[in-house]
Amino acid sequence: MLVEAGHFALALALGLSLIQFVVPLWGARTNDPVLMAVAPSSALAVLGCVAFAFLALAFAYVTSDFSVLNVVENSHSAKPLIYKISGVWGNHEGSMLLWVLILCLFGAVVALSRNGIPARLQANTLAVQAAITVAFLLFILMTSNPFRRLVPAAPEGQDLNPLLQDPGLAIHPPLLYLGYVGFSISFAFACAALIDGRIDAVWARIVRPWTLAAWCFLTLGIAMGSYWAYYELGWGGWWFWDPVENASLMPWLAGTALLHSTVVMEKRDALKVWTILLAVLTFSLSLLGTFLVRSGVLTSVHSFAVDPARGTFILGILVVFIGGSLALFAWRAPLLQQGGLFAPVSREGALVVNNLFLASACATVFVGTLYPLALEVLTGEKISVGAPFFNATFLPLVLPLLLLLPFGQTLAWKRGNFLGTAQRLYAALGLSLLATLAVFALTRGGPVAAPLGIGLGAFLILGSLNEVVTRSWSRGRPLGVAWAKAKGLPRSTWGTVVAHAGVGLVVLGISATAWDVESLGTLKAGERLAAGPYQIRLERIVPRQNANYREDAAVFRVFRNGGEIGTVESMKRLYVTRGMPTTEAGILTSGLSQIYVSLGEMQPDGSVGVRFYYKPFVLLIWLGALVMAFGGALSLTDRRLRIAAPARAKAEPVASVAAE
Repeated sequence: MLVEAGHFALALALGLSLIQFVVPLWGARTNDPVLMAVAPSSALAVLGCVAFAFLALAFAYVTSDFSVLNVVENSHSAKPLIYKISGVWGNHEGSMLLWVLILCLFGAVVALSRNGIPARLQANTLAVQAAITVAFLLFILMTSNPFRRLVPAAPEGQDLNPLLQDPGLAIHPPLLYLGYVGFSISFAFACAALIDGRIDAVWARIVRPWTLAAWCFLTLGIAMGSYWAYYELGWGGWWFWDPVENASLMPWLAGTALLHSTVVMEKRDALKVWTILLAVLTFSLSLLGTFLVRSGVLTSVHSFAVDPARGTFILGILVVFIGGSLALFAWRAPLLQQGGLFAPVSREGALVVNNLFLASACATVFVGTLYPLALEVLTGEKISVGAPFFNATFLPLVLPLLLLLPFGQTLAWKRGNFLGTAQRLYAALGLSLLATLAVFALTRGGPVAAPLGIGLGAFLILGSLNEVVTRSWSRGRPLGVAWAKAKGLPRSTWGTVVAHAGVGLVVLGISATAWDVESLGTLKAGERLAAGPYQIRLERIVPRQNANYREDAAVFRVFRNGGEIGTVESMKRLYVTRGMPTTEAGILTSGLSQIYVSLGEMQPDGSVGVRFYYKPFVLLIWLGALVMAFGGALSLTDRRLRIAAPARAKAEPVASVAAE
């Protein structure tokens, strides 16, 4: 009965979303505060209905209700509880329900922000948000119903894809969706501003925290997915330029540009048209990522849908929202007045350059991802676009952007002095150059560009910290006074410094991969294999039986310079229900470096193929991503961002609101 109630709740949510779409929009058009006030209550009611539906599906998974087709296809009674729960979104239908739940959650938060957002803007925003909700609820109810019954009920489930039975996949999709869907708020605010024909610095101040929150979640989601692929797939790599990876990278790049563009708009009331366009494009790229992954166009562990009707429906959603928003932009954008002016050499000018590089980099990923699909549709020819293309097109755009980042961060607002800025960065430049020369002197092998990458990463970190130093300390000032002034800097300043330093850590980690050492071999018990300064010795292979899989675990002892430093296990698993084998890499962490062992095929003579890596400083890649997200979260705690927009005076009569 609970399953039918969940299905009914989705239908009720659809009806409420239609009300939320039509009534507030009409109220904003007629300046009727009563009709506009329908939006917040409708948004909360829609969230309640969708949350109930999601919990009903989760309950069916937890209790192994095999009368529900979705549970039968993606669960098993012997599966651990955490994977029963993550199995709710480890399939097409459940993942789309999670997508809509997060969409409604963001809408409800906007609805509760009554003192921060003008009533008219809030009504239009929630109406646009409701239109998106309507489209995806229709998609779920018509093509992807997660509550479909199976009669008679199955005695047992078919289990979840073994690659998805991992703690990383329990965390990765929700984080990614919080990022994807979070940009829908920026999109809705942009469409609301276009509908109303008004956009100013107050709008940018309102939109910026939402954009920043979505960016933080998407950063964490991409990092979690990268680390999952690193340790779960057994390839030893962290990024493969897979179309599904690119589907998340594109909105991240556009969202990063949008985040910086809103800063310029808030400071100088400039770049209005460009900022609106970026808000539209960022969420459009999120929708495109949803289409690529959920339509069956791509074959991937993330791709659940294989029904052409689903792909057609999602393509229709793309046409309506992307095409409709761009048409609205083309109609209303010329009416927007341009704001303040600034000199080309200024922090605003640097942010404009930042946007140009980010937008161009996003375009190269877009072309490299979609061109093979378009070519196959038009000609039937299949081609593969991989790392060589992206390395040749993406990196030349990103490297100068990173090099200019500390300069832009140090420039003054409105009118800057590039020579003076360079002088303030002398120390950072000098120390970075020394780091580059030291790496050249101390290392052997690897690409020549790798030491330069180390220097660039050091420059990003030191250049970011320079912002704090120059704003809090000057020659002759006591360190105690400087420290007190540094602590008094706005949290948004500290957040920017931390986030940019995180970028530097990522660059260091990526550059250090040039010194990865890989060894391949076939080992019997007692035999050794070396990689860099480390050796591993196969001790034994232990068969084990678990609830829903059996495995052969190879136990290795790890040595460095003749001394034992620990043990590591790598497994070959067979999930019995699906008959699907997987490889679980064994990882031993030493500081910021890792020893990585992956198994190949077991041989009849008892030997086993082994892939052994030494990865120096590889953890800096994901540590840097965490630092970036932390910097964004730190900025969100800034009082100026939390206030969003001035609240109306309590004594302001309703009639004045309507006449506004």
